[in-house]
Amino acid sequence: MTRSVPIAAVPRFTPMPLRRMREPFDDPAWLYELKYDGFCALAFVRRDAVELVSRNGNRFAQFTALGVELRAAIGVRSAVLDGEVVCLDNQGQPQFNALLFRRGVPVFVAFDVLAVNGRDLRALPLMRRKPRLRRIVPRAATCLLYAEHVTGTGSALFAEVCGRDLEGIVAKLGTAPYREPTTWVKIKNRDYTGARDRHELMG
Repeated sequence: MTRSVPIAAVPRFTPMPLRRMREPFDDPAWLYELKYDGFCALAFVRRDAVELVSRNGNRFAQFTALGVELRAAIGVRSAVLDGEVVCLDNQGQPQFNALLFRRGVPVFVAFDVLAVNGRDLRALPLMRRKPRLRRIVPRAATCLLYAEHVTGTGSALFAEVCGRDLEGIVAKLGTAPYREPTTWVKIKNRDYTGARDRHELMG
């Protein structure tokens, strides 16, 4: 049985990196999620606020209002969530330009929980962290969404994603803890129209 330890006794939290893979695969030991097109972020939930921090360790000052909404929606005293800040259209599809140019309402899609109420959970396997995350994310919340997943059928999910012109999928080993070397793999839709001229928009 894995014993959790106080957050103060462990190193600081950093996002899990993603390896790239060209083709999808099927494996019953793996979980597969939609790859959301937005800004990767860690959400540091504290008693009076939620701070969103980028993959590079920079605070997202433009999402202060979202942080206030998240604090009101999340019922635990403290937590560290891994996820993505996105803007979604009426069909629930990410719209990166709306996020980049602040033309939509940002939401936080949570796909992992690293700590809850002062206890570090990163040593637990993903298949045990996901149910804990599900209990934290209110089903009626509009500012906070739970990243659903499928088990074993990465190829079918990838085909569906490509058919809907989405960015791709992320595959994660269900038995893996949240630590490097990473077992997280991204498989990108090479025909994704949202990626066209992205370097010019970000330049």
